[in-house]
Amino acid sequence: MDTSDTSGTSETSETNKPTDTSGRLEEALDRLHACGPERDGWLSNHAPMVVEALAAHGQGERVHHWLDLYRDKLEDFPDRVAPVTDDNWASALGDPRRIADWTDHFSRALAERPWRDVLAEWWPRLLPGLVGGATHTVIRAGHAVRALEADENAPRLTELAHALGYWAARHQPVTGVAALPGARTATESLDAVPAIEPGHLGFRDRLAALRRLPAWAEEVTDPDTARDRLTELVRAATHRYATHGHGEPTMLVHAATAPNAVLRTLDSLPRELWAPSLHAAWTASAAVTALYAPVKPVAGTPARLAPEEVLERALAHGDEHVIKFTDTALDVGDELALAAALRAVEISEPLV
Repeated sequence: MDTSDTSGTSETSETNKPTDTSGRLEEALDRLHACGPERDGWLSNHAPMVVEALAAHGQGERVHHWLDLYRDKLEDFPDRVAPVTDDNWASALGDPRRIADWTDHFSRALAERPWRDVLAEWWPRLLPGLVGGATHTVIRAGHAVRALEADENAPRLTELAHALGYWAARHQPVTGVAALPGARTATESLDAVPAIEPGHLGFRDRLAALRRLPAWAEEVTDPDTARDRLTELVRAATHRYATHGHGEPTMLVHAATAPNAVLRTLDSLPRELWAPSLHAAWTASAAVTALYAPVKPVAGTPARLAPEEVLERALAHGDEHVIKFTDTALDVGDELALAAALRAVEISEPLV
């Protein structure tokens, strides 16, 4: 694909990352908000996350082409059941039949109050159910927040309403899990995660079989330390994919992309929520690691390509998980992370 067209892009002063300002992201989100967050009863719609990642990396000219390739995986927005209100929201939490009701609720809230205030109110309510929708719920929220931090407008606010509504409807706490002794580092703790017993199929069935997870960073209460540990976790989980991703190439990307979604959201949240966010992100990352652990790791291969070339490989491959994982690997930015992104390209099925 030709990537020479740089119209509609600019350089951000803080990160020097090309950011699309052409309006293509808004056009794509408008297309997607007529679609539901899932298909085939439970599989997540990744399109809102991917188009945001494309725009964040200055690839807005590819948004509609990618959406056209993905459109057969889109379903209509689900029907409404009954309004979610300030009085009945607790009983509607975790009810997947109420996706439309929850989206309406957040649309109303975001029309009445600043989005950061809504996020701060609902983040601690939603955080315990971070693994809902196989963690796609918080990942979509993280992409929505990054988009709003770059530019606040109506389609991006609507996307946050859809993301939070999906999270609320698929809210699923991790329960009945005994804590094992933890290790000093995130890498060592991920290595210490025991695999679930074999024979379980599907994310929800596997999650129900989860019995033990190592504790890690549970003593952290300081916000800045929490950010540092969360950054460490994202790096460790990204690196680990290069040697363990073959256990389940699609699902294991979430061990990195879910905590990275939380990390991206921290600056939009009150600081007192940073440490709880770290703890929930660790539980999610460790759970995914346990659910899809391979029998044994393979040797990693250093990346010999520049970040731009790695991104191009991912975009040419086209798979939604590969693109989102590469987005996280580029955030980490080191050679091992780039090697992990190339490994995802190698072992994943392309979109077409």
